[in-house]
Amino acid sequence: MAAAKKKPTITLSPSRDIPFNQLVLSQSNVRRIKSGVSVEELAEDIARRGILQGLTVRPVVDENGTETGMFEVPAGGRRFQALELLVKQKRLARTAPVPCVVREGGIAEEDSLAENVQRAPLHPLDQFRAFLTLREKGQSEDEVAAAFFVSVNVVKQRLKLASVSPVLLDVYAEDGMTLAQLEAFTVSGDHARQEQVFERLKTSYDKSAYAIRRMLTEGAVRATDKRAQFIGIEAYVEAGGSVLRDLFEGDDGGWLQDVALIDKMVNGKLSGESEAVAAEGWKWTEVAPDFAYGHTYGLRRLHGEPVPLTAEEEATRDAFKAEFDRLVSEHEGADELPDQVDERLGELETALDAFDERPLSFDAEEIARAGAFISIAGDGRLRVDRGYVRPEDDTPAEPENAPDGATGKGATVGDDADGDHNANSDAMAEPEEDEGLSPISDRLMTELTAHRTLGLRDALGDHPGVAFRAALHALTLKVFYQYGSDSCLELDLKTVSFGAQAPGLNDSVSAEAIRARHESWTKALPKDSADLWDTLRDWDSDSRAALFAHVVSLSVNAVYEAWNRRPRALAHADQVADAVDLDMSARWKPNVDTFLGRVTKARILQAVAEAKGQRAADRIAHLKKGDMATEATTLLNGTGWLPEPLRTPGRQTVADISPVELAVVETAEVADETAMADENGIADDDGVGVEAIMAAE
Repeated sequence: MAAAKKKPTITLSPSRDIPFNQLVLSQSNVRRIKSGVSVEELAEDIARRGILQGLTVRPVVDENGTETGMFEVPAGGRRFQALELLVKQKRLARTAPVPCVVREGGIAEEDSLAENVQRAPLHPLDQFRAFLTLREKGQSEDEVAAAFFVSVNVVKQRLKLASVSPVLLDVYAEDGMTLAQLEAFTVSGDHARQEQVFERLKTSYDKSAYAIRRMLTEGAVRATDKRAQFIGIEAYVEAGGSVLRDLFEGDDGGWLQDVALIDKMVNGKLSGESEAVAAEGWKWTEVAPDFAYGHTYGLRRLHGEPVPLTAEEEATRDAFKAEFDRLVSEHEGADELPDQVDERLGELETALDAFDERPLSFDAEEIARAGAFISIAGDGRLRVDRGYVRPEDDTPAEPENAPDGATGKGATVGDDADGDHNANSDAMAEPEEDEGLSPISDRLMTELTAHRTLGLRDALGDHPGVAFRAALHALTLKVFYQYGSDSCLELDLKTVSFGAQAPGLNDSVSAEAIRARHESWTKALPKDSADLWDTLRDWDSDSRAALFAHVVSLSVNAVYEAWNRRPRALAHADQVADAVDLDMSARWKPNVDTFLGRVTKARILQAVAEAKGQRAADRIAHLKKGDMATEATTLLNGTGWLPEPLRTPGRQTVADISPVELAVVETAEVADETAMADENGIADDDGVGVEAIMAAE
């Protein structure tokens, strides 16, 4: 039997220290493109720690094959360049010994290629944990950042990633989720919550980082919420509240977790503000973070006078205006303003607006019977609406004086002791002949004014401009003064109050625009209703038309009510919407609260199919109602989709796109999904396949 062949013994290349001035960079190094850490940063690291990995060198020989005493460096060129930089900076001696592995035989390019190809890069998770270990051993975040030439924020991010639940870190280590998804889980520091969301994610259609953040912040209040802005984030934290922050994405200040604390602080601050307002002498105050839209309907609004500027304030305003005009003049025609100029112009505009928005002063008698509403504006500022008079507190209008000698409406003349005479017939009876100048009887007065009324109707019909002003005068009285008796026109204007308050109605885009427009007209109109007719006469036609449009707009009622069938009125609302080209997609967004959480699953799927195609609808069809509504909110975001009651007839919406056009979009999305699957997926329970995130159109 033949003896077994002996395996050759491996002989490793010898290592030795070679003076730096005997080393030269080889042209056999395969690295040509710079990547990773710069030579300067590597040099600083060597200066701090010394060289951690020796160079691979080969002897340089002459034409006869004799070694020259020099060595070329085919592998480790960046380390050689870093050492060379330290020598040039006189931080390293030219003869300093450099640990080297001396190679003979083979191909120099193979040495360089093997050194880079066979090197396994550090898994990101190992880097996260290494940073955490350094932190635990006493190094600060600044020290770690300086040692590895990264920013402090990068160190904070790595430490945050290392603090995620060990269960999720194990999944990430096995490539069960992407780095972007792991980053999303850092929003919450609660490991149990992280693991709960991860389990939900396995059955969810949308596995994107956005969906993970949304699930982790459910029930929290965004820092941009008006309640959070009102109390202040710092005050909330000082009171013991916690804030979820995202170190990897813009989070607009994060999410406030303690909703009960927020409500307590909001109510406390509003109560304090209401006491200050009540001290002004108002009969009543109402306080709430938000009031229902239309809460002032039926109340009379007092017309206050702006508090006049002091001499010092006028001087300041004039100085700001002069500076503003100068800057505008100096940079007129410039394509782009310098940052400092642009910032200063913004500051001046804000300051000048503050002078225009002066607080109002009211008569003491008016304050004594009026009240104020204290709430929070959409941007988090305190909102105080002063000067509203309830009907029961209003001063009753004095009866108008009847013509000389007339008894007035409903008066009885000549009743005998038994009261048998008809009051109305007596009132209309003409007086007996008298030698003196007797007053005109009520009956004759009625007949004469009836003729005058017809004459006015005839004449007014020939003067459209005056008729328009008279109608505007009557309607403006109703809206701004509530004195309908000041007009001879029997016109009425009703403003609907919404019985069912939609979520966020009072802070909606439309509500804010109407409120601002109404306030501007309130300031422009005269305080006394008796002056309104002459004021409207002095205005130009454009101003009168704009006021007319605003007043008439307040009477629009396109609300569907089950108990009040008005098919023709709603059809007219469609015609008006078409005439003004109403686009509700800029004023309303579909989400769980406004629509998707309040309709059937079939309607949710229909909405998604109309906006994103049938494939998108099929992918969420298996979800439960709550999850389906949440996923649909993400899918519909930015599409402009509207439910049928909000669509304007004749105006194309995403729902009007043909199935053929949607099919083209779906085909493109499928290609995107295939390319993105490995990056955006989370492994399924059986480990087979990954669900891709649907790309946005």
